[in-house]
Amino acid sequence: MFFKCTRTIFFVIVTVSFIPLNKASEEILQDDPVEETTVQEVNAVTENPEMEINTSTSSPACECVPYYICKDGSIIDNGIGIIDRRIKTCSDSLEVCCGAENITQAPKPIPRGQPKDCGYRNVDGVGFRIENADNEAAFGEFPWMVAICPSESTEDAENEVNYQCGGALIHPQVVVTAAHCIKNQSLELKIRAGEWDTQSKNELLPYQERDVASVTIHPQYSSGPLYNDIALLFLKEPVELDEHINVVCLPPQDTVVDDAMCVSSGWGKHVFGKKELPQVILKKIELPMVPRGQCQEKLRKTRLGKYFKLHKSFVCAGGDEGIDTCTGDGGSPLVCPIQDQKNRYFQAGIVAWGISCGLTDVPGVYVNIALFRSWIDRELESKNLNISIYQF
Repeated sequence: MFFKCTRTIFFVIVTVSFIPLNKASEEILQDDPVEETTVQEVNAVTENPEMEINTSTSSPACECVPYYICKDGSIIDNGIGIIDRRIKTCSDSLEVCCGAENITQAPKPIPRGQPKDCGYRNVDGVGFRIENADNEAAFGEFPWMVAICPSESTEDAENEVNYQCGGALIHPQVVVTAAHCIKNQSLELKIRAGEWDTQSKNELLPYQERDVASVTIHPQYSSGPLYNDIALLFLKEPVELDEHINVVCLPPQDTVVDDAMCVSSGWGKHVFGKKELPQVILKKIELPMVPRGQCQEKLRKTRLGKYFKLHKSFVCAGGDEGIDTCTGDGGSPLVCPIQDQKNRYFQAGIVAWGISCGLTDVPGVYVNIALFRSWIDRELESKNLNISIYQF
């Protein structure tokens, strides 16, 4: 089963890396729905998933409970804890096997506060930190990250891909994504902000869903070469900003980012090759930006050929073997650090396309957000929305 906008089963997938780009052909991969595939279930679910029994004679029986009500030594006080993902005894990623004597019914902590300015990354997460995470993002680490889904799901959803693509919150009522993700403009959409583990309801703070009121695709978008591959989703109601839900900053018009280590996040494919397995927990990957000239030369050495010209609406990042974005990550943000501002980021790109995934010396291609800053400003102002919220 892929990422669902409704939760039906509970299992965990642990992977080392993820990738975005999307597959319309073997040459330029666009974000088409992934066909039926097999999901690896890491932790077996017992007949009674609410109770996992330790049969060891040296340890007492334990019960799988949300991490924040167990005081077994692996969780720090007041629900703020460290989850060690090497130890997996429960089917839910945020449950721990807890002895009866250590279970407490303390209220779930809600670390609410004043929303921060745009672009602040919660490096250690919100409420708990994960050890041995294997490229898993911490809960709330990228508070601007959203999932885009069809508004309605069918009951026969065993193999249906309901997750459509990623996006980034740039205003409480606006999401920016790739235009190629919005294939059917007549399809009603919704977004989910504050999501992390798509198969768990035990996150410290709940996600928020909002219906999309309208979609604005750039007027010069070209679906073939994916030029100007950007779209704005205007929500019917704004999300409520919180510790784990906030907006990303946007760069000034025509900003050039050639030398920076940036990071992308998404729920896309986590295995290169034919087995297109989905993510369950949000992933992150660090990628170096690649200057335009270098990127074009590298891409000309692929099947694109020696006459390929990199359009001005694209930027590039990555190129190390096995470290890339890939199928399912289309529309997801690529963010870069703001100079001299600790843990603060602006969005430099949107996952667009690439040549396969994770090939050596073959960068991934992203929408050049800085080229469209003025267009974004005009679109928001036309709807009387405040554009200062994403300025830094």
